[in-house]
Amino acid sequence: MTAARYATTSTEGDQLWSWRREQLCTSGFEAELAAQIARDARYDLHALIELVERGCPPHLAVRILAPLE
Repeated sequence: MTAARYATTSTEGDQLWSWRREQLCTSGFEAELAAQIARDARYDLHALIELVERGCPPHLAVRILAPLE
């Protein structure tokens, strides 16, 4: 299978980013942080939201689940 087969269009990417950002904002993330994290597919959105739902502040959840460089 070729990589091109899995590429998303700009519109699909924008829709995914918008959905991820909306989910983060609904869970208590500030808009700016949500927008930043939504663009980075290395973050596990569900894990971030779960940590926040358990009482972890959003900024700390992001630090805990930050991808390794």
